[in-house]
Amino acid sequence: VQLQASGGGLVQAGGSLRLSCAASGRTFSSYAMGWFRQAPGKEREFVATISWSGGSTYYADSVKGRFTISRDNAKNTVYLQMNSLKPEDTAVYYCAAAQYYSGSSDTSNEYDYWGQGTLVTVSS
Repeated sequence: VQLQASGGGLVQAGGSLRLSCAASGRTFSSYAMGWFRQAPGKEREFVATISWSGGSTYYADSVKGRFTISRDNAKNTVYLQMNSLKPEDTAVYYCAAAQYYSGSSDTSNEYDYWGQGTLVTVSS
């Protein structure tokens, strides 16, 4: 599976962005998908994950209620809708695919494939 993230950019605090992650391959619908982010000087951290069917999602506490992960298996794409953005959301955002989904797949080593990242900058 090859992943291509897009949709990042510069936004003011309180604004919104929607990230997309397009996947190649015919088996996209069999993978759980996740979003992670890495801020400058910090370790990569989990943001959100969604099961292969889209019926189960799980979020980091820091984004719960503001971010929504979704997927369209017909388009081989997973989305991250980000609302009420804060300066601390500034980071490079990565999408990832996992063959196995635990319901709370929130560690990097649970994911098998990674996209290249897209930069989100939130100004105060």
